[in-house]
Amino acid sequence: MSEQAVDGAPSEPKSARKRHGLRNWLIVVVVALMAAIIVRAYVFESFFVPSGSMIPTIEIGDHMIVDKLSYHLHRVGFGNIIVFHKPANDPTTANIHYLVKRVIGLPGQTIWSHNGKVYINGKPIAEPFLPKGVQTHGIHTATGAPIHIPKNEYYVLGDNRGNSADSRVFGAIPGSLIVGRVILIYWPLSHWHYF
Repeated sequence: MSEQAVDGAPSEPKSARKRHGLRNWLIVVVVALMAAIIVRAYVFESFFVPSGSMIPTIEIGDHMIVDKLSYHLHRVGFGNIIVFHKPANDPTTANIHYLVKRVIGLPGQTIWSHNGKVYINGKPIAEPFLPKGVQTHGIHTATGAPIHIPKNEYYVLGDNRGNSADSRVFGAIPGSLIVGRVILIYWPLSHWHYF
């Protein structure tokens, strides 16, 4: 005589079990989609680079991950690579909504370029992220004076200094335009790099 498990509850018909399984699967899918939307909106987002303004650090066609949360917890720092909404006064990139540049000047600092070097508060800065021999020109007011960076604004430059529409074109950017900090180039794999 074989034993059968008895739990005292009648077994569900097959169609009820199928509906129950389908409902559970649907709940999992909806929760996963909501989690993905929240992560993309508030934590991480992927961006594609269509221009060469950050060469050689970031190449045309690179795909990168941007940390959207870090600047809610930490300050923007010198040398950070950021993605930001294109300023309204940028006439150079008609069909582009986001730009990627490097933060060079911080709020309250004075920035200027002279003889190919960048000066912050009157002192030349080291830019180890640039290839040797790269010079920076055009950081000054219309009269040639240093630029004072206003409160809550940042001076950004492309690493490809000779071919970048950046703060030399549209001025310092308000912090409110910053989407986040670039933390990873993930595609193509040959360009993989963590910042």
